[in-house]
Amino acid sequence: MNETPKILIIDDEEAIVRVLSISLKSDGYKVISALDGPSGLELFDSEKPDIVLTDIKMPGMDGIEVLREVKQRRPEAEVIIITGHGDIENAIEALKYGASDFLNKPIRDAALAIAIERALENQRIRRKLKEYTDRLEIKVKEATREIRRQSSFLKKLIRSSNDGIVATDKDFIVVVFNPGAELIFGRKAEDTIGKVNIMDLYPPALAEMFRQKASAGKDSSEIQWQETTISDINGIEKPVRFSGSILHEKKQVMGSVAFFYFLTEIKRLERELVQAERLAAVGQTVAGLAHGIKNILHGLKGGSYIMDVGIRRNDPEKTRQGWEMLKKNIERTSELVMDLLSYSKEREPEFEPCDPNQIVIEVCNLVSQKAKDHGVEIETDLDDRIETVLMDPHTIHTTLLNLVTNAIDACLFDHNPKPKQKVRVKTRKKNGREILFEVADNGSGMSEEVKAKLFTSFFSTKGHMGTGLGLLVTRKMVEEHGGRIWFDSKQGEGTVFSMCIPYRK
Repeated sequence: MNETPKILIIDDEEAIVRVLSISLKSDGYKVISALDGPSGLELFDSEKPDIVLTDIKMPGMDGIEVLREVKQRRPEAEVIIITGHGDIENAIEALKYGASDFLNKPIRDAALAIAIERALENQRIRRKLKEYTDRLEIKVKEATREIRRQSSFLKKLIRSSNDGIVATDKDFIVVVFNPGAELIFGRKAEDTIGKVNIMDLYPPALAEMFRQKASAGKDSSEIQWQETTISDINGIEKPVRFSGSILHEKKQVMGSVAFFYFLTEIKRLERELVQAERLAAVGQTVAGLAHGIKNILHGLKGGSYIMDVGIRRNDPEKTRQGWEMLKKNIERTSELVMDLLSYSKEREPEFEPCDPNQIVIEVCNLVSQKAKDHGVEIETDLDDRIETVLMDPHTIHTTLLNLVTNAIDACLFDHNPKPKQKVRVKTRKKNGREILFEVADNGSGMSEEVKAKLFTSFFSTKGHMGTGLGLLVTRKMVEEHGGRIWFDSKQGEGTVFSMCIPYRK
């Protein structure tokens, strides 16, 4: 902003323009003026004033149109609306489009001075907020780079770890025994190479597998990756993942080789890697969060302003509108914080006896009023073979509530609504001690682009109404429970989300 603020006056009454110009110039401001909207916008583009003072009622382009154009061209410019006594509702409407204030005719010098100072203060606050946000973004980028560096280090550590390698001759006598194998088997290489047969080194089932592969011929020499437990020389059992191969030359067995991954350490590193990547994702989106929080703050400010207007004018309706705006933005803040905490924090499932079908019924009851208010029918198809089992009821309840709420929203956002909007919740008992939960809707469906971004951090199809973390939290909780989640969607036809979650007897 210039050292001396510049103010543009737009009014079709020349006398008002002249009086306001004299008053503002006497207060030390630079003043330019126009007698209609188009001329005023030309001056706005060329002179770049800090504040626009425009009449709401003008022939041709009115003040609301001027306001929209100004905010579109330079959102940081402040607009003050001049109204007559009958235009108060239009003035309130103008506040929704970004006007900073409005003044009633005839304009008093004191009121004008207060409105100008308030507009300038808004600009000062925005500049400070931008400076703070810029500094925050720099810090976030630095933190993100550090987290990514640590993540890259962990990945390289996993790739370059000293995994066990054991090779033998044709008689299965050990000829290669690297440091990783020493760690896994608890034996020194010098006490093993040339002295120990793998029939005595490996677990009996694994040793027999190598013997059978050697007898089966060249066409069946590979042992695919699988997991087992190695008992080292001290009797300590260690979980490992291994693969192997019988080595042939001219159809003759020349030896064998096996590769062992020490799962205890690798699984620990994988957990650290997942956590590091999750923190990197959170850090990468903090800048986006700052923008979202600014939007919420603007909503809170707007709600409080309308509430103040209602209280000053003893207008219950205006007061109610302001309070509703405040409540909505408080709720948005709460949802954002809770989703972010759930996504960034590790949680172990807490197994306890529960009835999955009863949890489905509770979730449907919770959202039934919202669905009914918007004409969406909720159906349930529950498997009566499902009994009381050991699961984490918090995981089931939270994930189902999110999926059912999303399904209802998909029906509400459908641009081509069906005669009968439906959400169906189904349960099925699966083999292998799993329960299938399915949430289907006949709403808007998803395009290929949306499906590709669905589990991306802070991506939401609900615009400012969503946090962009709901599905990330849902998938994280399902995976923490040892389950899996997937979906199928066709644009314009609907979406089906499915999740299989294991249970215990």
